[in-house]
Amino acid sequence: MAVILMITMLLLFIISVPIAVSMGLASAVALWWDGGTPLIVLVQRSFTSIDSFPLMAIPFFILAGTLMEFGGISRRLIALANALTGHLPGGLAIVTIVTAMFFSAISGSSAATTAALGSMLIPAMIQRGYHANFAGATQAVSGELGIIIPPSIPMILFGVSASVSIGDLFMAGFIPGILIGLSLIVTVLIIAKKRGYKRSPRKSFREVLVAFKESFLALLMPVIILGGIYGGIFTPTEAAGVAVGYAFIVGVLIYKEIKLKQIFTILTQSTVTTATIMFIIASAGLFGWIITRENVPQMVAQFFMSISDNPMVFLLLVNVFLLIVGMFMETNASIIILAPLLLPVAINLGIDPIHFGIVMIVNLALGMCTPPLGVNLFISAQLAKIRLDQISRGMLPYYVVLLVTLLLLTFIPQLSIGLVHLLK
Repeated sequence: MAVILMITMLLLFIISVPIAVSMGLASAVALWWDGGTPLIVLVQRSFTSIDSFPLMAIPFFILAGTLMEFGGISRRLIALANALTGHLPGGLAIVTIVTAMFFSAISGSSAATTAALGSMLIPAMIQRGYHANFAGATQAVSGELGIIIPPSIPMILFGVSASVSIGDLFMAGFIPGILIGLSLIVTVLIIAKKRGYKRSPRKSFREVLVAFKESFLALLMPVIILGGIYGGIFTPTEAAGVAVGYAFIVGVLIYKEIKLKQIFTILTQSTVTTATIMFIIASAGLFGWIITRENVPQMVAQFFMSISDNPMVFLLLVNVFLLIVGMFMETNASIIILAPLLLPVAINLGIDPIHFGIVMIVNLALGMCTPPLGVNLFISAQLAKIRLDQISRGMLPYYVVLLVTLLLLTFIPQLSIGLVHLLK
């Protein structure tokens, strides 16, 4: 049945059927072909996949991010980043990266970070004289921080799929996110000096203080979320609910940029995004159930162990595998399917599950910026009004930096789990 499952899904991929539909249809065909399982299992297993209290955090974080976006947070974060770094070489590109780091601590979504910021920053960079492929690539690669810096929807999915602490994953994502952000800033500085991109005038200390004051309430949100989780005040799911209430109060009552007539639009946009993710989770859960039933996890474990029982070799092989997977599969679906397959092998080899989760998420985040199916590339290319091959060329120096950073995170576990152990 596993063979029929994989062949059917690959055929559906080839004819460009969406991944959630492909996994669901492939699972249905496999069960029908087997004949020994009633098809009602399709509905039962799909429902079971999304019948989870921790998964309730996803719609809440999505709604919180949308409320903050409509509440003028993007503009305020851009102003703060510009006040801090706009005077540096390639200042506007650095502003893009720094703003993405701020916004990532609110949105939890890579695509949302790219779209919300790119619509303002990509045209501004091009108008300032930056090459279009550089502007688009900078926004695309910055957007991947949306799922690395917590809160992060893929971290929630990994925590649920692998039965590890979502709070620990959130805390473990901070240093990798900052490290990647700094490496991107250094890359921009080098490119900007070489190309002679313009820089903005240095802001006065008073202007920096004003920008910080304007964005302070937005920057406070991740402090409330993580502080509440680690202080034992609420669970990650409850934290997501708190984030919605906080975002609503800030956007409607304090900043007063969200009008009551926009609430329906905000709820509709959040619902569509949530439904898309939940559809993927339901289909991937069914797909994963069939794979587990066919003993595929055991075969995967035997395959890796037959190559080497060295944890460093295993991590290197997994990185290569995930880089390929990330080029063709959606991040959330990849995590739900592959985490239960790969994590048992990692644990058996003595690899910390939190460390492995961060490596997996950082790796798949890179897939959102790689052709042929990188979501961030499509969004940024459309905003920059260039072709996919053009923006891909602009990504080349970033690919080198991201791969080096990924290897550092892979082989130096303390970069991810050090903060978790320190706080415990």
